[in-house]
Amino acid sequence: MSEEKKRVSRRDFLRLAGLSAGVGLAAPRLKGMAEPKAGATYADPAARPNRPWWVKTVEEPTIEINWDKMERFNEQMGSVRGPGMAKYVGQDEVDRLKKVNAQRTTERILANEPGYSLKDQALYSSHGVRVGRSYLGPQKAATPEDRGVPKWQGTPEEAARMLRVALRHYGAAQVGFVELDDKTRKLVYSHDPDGKELIFTDDAAASETDDARYIPNQAKWVVVYTVRMSTETLKRAPTPVGAQTTSLAYNRSENIQAQLQEFLRGLGYQGLGESSTNALTIAPAMAVMSGLGELGRINRLITPEFGPMVRIFTLITDLPVATDKPINAGITEFCKTCKKCAEACVPGALSLETEPTWEVQGGWNNPGHKTWYENSVKCLTYWREEVQTNCGTCFAVCPFAKEDKAWIHQWVKGGIASVPALDGFVRSMDDTFGYGQKDPESWWNEDLPEYGIDTMKTVQEA
Repeated sequence: MSEEKKRVSRRDFLRLAGLSAGVGLAAPRLKGMAEPKAGATYADPAARPNRPWWVKTVEEPTIEINWDKMERFNEQMGSVRGPGMAKYVGQDEVDRLKKVNAQRTTERILANEPGYSLKDQALYSSHGVRVGRSYLGPQKAATPEDRGVPKWQGTPEEAARMLRVALRHYGAAQVGFVELDDKTRKLVYSHDPDGKELIFTDDAAASETDDARYIPNQAKWVVVYTVRMSTETLKRAPTPVGAQTTSLAYNRSENIQAQLQEFLRGLGYQGLGESSTNALTIAPAMAVMSGLGELGRINRLITPEFGPMVRIFTLITDLPVATDKPINAGITEFCKTCKKCAEACVPGALSLETEPTWEVQGGWNNPGHKTWYENSVKCLTYWREEVQTNCGTCFAVCPFAKEDKAWIHQWVKGGIASVPALDGFVRSMDDTFGYGQKDPESWWNEDLPEYGIDTMKTVQEA
């Protein structure tokens, strides 16, 4: 980063100092907010959380979108996660990377390499056992018809409150809602990872065949929720120790989805879930539209409360709910100056350009929005060839990837949102304090709470 970007004018510094004084005076209150409050309730009729003062609701996301250019994305053949990788690099290269991946994994276990030892790999593998996902859900809960009673009725705000409370109880961190229209339908995949086509239909009930999944047009509300990852664990990236917190979040989401589907069924409504990992919708895009966070340089969601340390999941329902709007917390703007993730990206898969662009880097990118498109082929090749796991370095070094255990973090986030000229200064402070990746072996000596996260902290308290 240039020295010019690090410099802060006297006027901006005084503005930051004023912000510091305000938050400093509020520090005791912020500390008190970290304490769980018995009987605390939502003030908003739809149970929207009372977010930090610098998070502003806006009509459009902080990234520009060209809906005319955007098309529904084929997740099976377009993404590098599945058979699409062979389309970009050839099957021989895919086979070579698989062989290298297996060989390097064995070598690292035999060498007892910290972060890659047998205990590390065993921990990583333990999260591969899953209860499974399904589009239509378990379908075991008694319906209102089974019970001989009418289905649940209420206002959209009451429905949103009900689902937020239930999802928080199931283990979700944040919850938002999006209505499907001619624009947002483009964020629903054209084909799922298994190749089944997703088709909108006038049928009243959702259905599934060997070739397709049918979404009723009356099911036009998307439930978007996040599951937190352990910040301390992911800072051990790129190793299996760091990667397993991602797997743990996916595992937890399977139970959350199944429970939500059964809950909706019990109310008399449909819940159409992800049939597999990364299915149904472009989850980060839905999260942006529902106001859970902003799209960052890493091409992933960055939330005001938990930074990038979340995984995102979606479900489509015919239960009318009060929807949400995008937010502006200064995050996308901060990414223009920061570039820390791109500088730390070993394969150079992330853009170092200051301004986002409309130009994609390959077929794995979905056009139609202005952002810092990534080179997914470089990213996945690095996973297979060098680290034998998913990477996560960009998450680990992100300045937003830290727990708000001190009021100074609230001060910094407020400064980012209200005084953009300070972004370079904040980035330099993050470097100075040495936030980022940690020794993977030290993780085994950490005394961490359940799941490695502070589960007592709600979005309102974050």
